Amino acid sequence: MALIVQSFVLRPSMTVSDLAPMLWHSGGTITALLHEIVSIYGLIHPPTLTAMDSNRVCNSLALLQCVASHPETRSPFLSAQIPQYLYPFLSTSSTAQPFEFLRLTSLGVIGALVKTDEREVIDFLLTTEIIPLCLQIMQHGTELSKTVATFILQKILSDDTGLSHVCQTYERFSHVARTLGNMVINLEKEKSARLLKHVIRCYLRLSDNPRAREALRSVLPDQLKGDTFDGCLEDSSVRNWLTLLRKALDEPVGPDQGMAAAAALH
Repeated sequence: MALIVQSFVLRPSMTVSDLAPMLWHSGGTITALLHEIVSIYGLIHPPTLTAMDSNRVCNSLALLQCVASHPETRSPFLSAQIPQYLYPFLSTSSTAQPFEFLRLTSLGVIGALVKTDEREVIDFLLTTEIIPLCLQIMQHGTELSKTVATFILQKILSDDTGLSHVCQTYERFSHVARTLGNMVINLEKEKSARLLKHVIRCYLRLSDNPRAREALRSVLPDQLKGDTFDGCLEDSSVRNWLTLLRKALDEPVGPDQGMAAAAALH
């Protein structure tokens, strides 16, 4: 199986438009890929994963990402609950390179799903623990894994159902807001334009919810209110998003609306 996987993954010049349906409908292929994934669960705790083990599973994950990206196979991919097989890799905390590759490739599969902006994808993900897992990576991952995890959160929030889910309770909103706030503090020390872009997009989308907008007035980091990141805002779109965020939070709110919003989040 590993040789079959490598033949597809390691030949970038090879284009097979129907690869995803071929993988999904060929007998035993998806089962074999899942077997590759499950076979290394025992190497996660304690962390004994080798580079060879990681590369082999990342090849399998790359093929699953192909299946997740294709419109014909995406729905059955979700119905089979296949993303759940990846979550043990997202919950790892080891900073060793084999684990980081595994996290990034797993995030890539989820990222391929949310890129479609389909309600079915968001509805599925909201029934899983993907948001807490992304928040964990946003706190403790490398810059690249933080960026992909924040992108996934941003895409979930961009859906009305996802935004309502996060803002439904104070606990959910505060977990997201606290994580984003910590990221902003860290970004002041180690600036990253691409990561900052997704953080601002998350804040801006949260501000679309009246209850969250009122809460953000008091928890938005000071670094986003001043000129801390002026050197990172070369992209005019990002500057515009930050301006829109500030304007949204500067809009006056009546006392009754403010009290209702605060009470709703509690």
